[in-house]
Amino acid sequence: MHRATIPQIGAFEAWRAAARGFLAAGVPPDQIIWGDQTTARALFGTSELLKTGHVATVPRSFIAMAQTVVWHSDPERFARLYGFLWRLKDAPYLMSDRGDADLSHLRRMEKNVRRCQHKMKAFVRFREIGAPEAPRRSFAAWFEPTHHTVEPTADFFVRRFSDMDWRILTPDVSAIFENGKLGLQVGQAKPDLPEDAGEQLWITYFRNIFNPARLKVKAMQSEMPKKYWKNMPEAASIPEMIAQAPARAQAMAEAAPTLPPARIAQVQAQLASCQSVWDGPKEALHADISACTRCPLHRNATQAVPGAGPMDADLMIVGEQPGDIEDLSGKPFAGPAGQLFDKVAADVGLDRQQVYITNAVKHFKFIARGRHRIHQRPNASEISHCRWWLDAEIKQVKPKLILAMGGTAAEALTGSRSDVLSRRGLIENSATGQRVLITWHPSYLLRLGDPQARANAMGQFTKDLHMSIDLIHKGQPQI
Repeated sequence: MHRATIPQIGAFEAWRAAARGFLAAGVPPDQIIWGDQTTARALFGTSELLKTGHVATVPRSFIAMAQTVVWHSDPERFARLYGFLWRLKDAPYLMSDRGDADLSHLRRMEKNVRRCQHKMKAFVRFREIGAPEAPRRSFAAWFEPTHHTVEPTADFFVRRFSDMDWRILTPDVSAIFENGKLGLQVGQAKPDLPEDAGEQLWITYFRNIFNPARLKVKAMQSEMPKKYWKNMPEAASIPEMIAQAPARAQAMAEAAPTLPPARIAQVQAQLASCQSVWDGPKEALHADISACTRCPLHRNATQAVPGAGPMDADLMIVGEQPGDIEDLSGKPFAGPAGQLFDKVAADVGLDRQQVYITNAVKHFKFIARGRHRIHQRPNASEISHCRWWLDAEIKQVKPKLILAMGGTAAEALTGSRSDVLSRRGLIENSATGQRVLITWHPSYLLRLGDPQARANAMGQFTKDLHMSIDLIHKGQPQI
């Protein structure tokens, strides 16, 4: 058996030299007892490292990983590294094998060390210990890292604080930087550091940058674990700031400036352009709709198709847009979809002559292909422009309920056409406060090719028409 004791300071170079010797001599992992200066000596074994001039070749990525893993607190870190190195010498591809259990474990150790280094950079708090008249200011900090990260992280502090003397004291290894030179010493007990006048300034700054409106306690404790709080002067303020966060967030909201954004006038103007202010006599509404040129759809359509029915109807039915037959006849729901609607309405006892029926878009949108005109779904801009007339119809009719048939009608009335499948049969509110019952458009039922699917959808459509009658005559049903 062989024994290798790795010192706390200079651990990587010591482990590397030992591993080279054992690897060159062909010593397998199970014949080596690895340990550091805190490990009890084994009953058997030698502390002499093997000497050899042969150097094994391994991927650079392994060296980079080992330079981090050696600082882990796991006593088995040196043995794990050598065990993987023993396999790696005959199979260099292992460094790219994500399924290898040994490599996966070492990568987790590497990640833990890097996280500990990050915490050290973030949570070391210096206190001034030098005399004010000294040529170089002097500071000290006490830190308790999870892993042995002082040595690999010390260069960061050298670069950051090269214009002053400082020391970072830990239970394992301490870093001392004096007169531009870095030294490492064994750890020591926690010293009694003096009060620092600059701490109050730092705490005041910390309290003022704390944003209570963005507080997420679990996320904060994940990034700033409580184990570090005892050595951070600002941590004493954290419980109080957490407790006061809701009240402070409310106060911030109440004190927020009320001046409108720079673009609010443009946004309001755009919104107003699609909100109807039409307030003419009822008998003039259809004529004004017929003369509409608010969007480009009027250029190719034969005519606008306004709604039809009594102007005091309790139920308004809104579809998508006129089809080919409606465009030629000037009457809503005159084509195949309208005929299907008439049949189902008659079955449930809904008199079409007692409802006001219209479309979200008043002009036929299509693409000409030879002698045929192929229906095209209106886009959001066209629906928005035509909402001017739909709002005017709603304002004049004042229905108790609106039945929205299909996604375009749902978008025009509620602002969203998404998830019509899950919204069908439910009652929502329109932007102007009317109750809206969402259901299928008859043209959707006609397009369904599967007989069973069509039968199911037809049953749902029939149920929704029944519900609309109940809502008008009996109030809100239990659904």
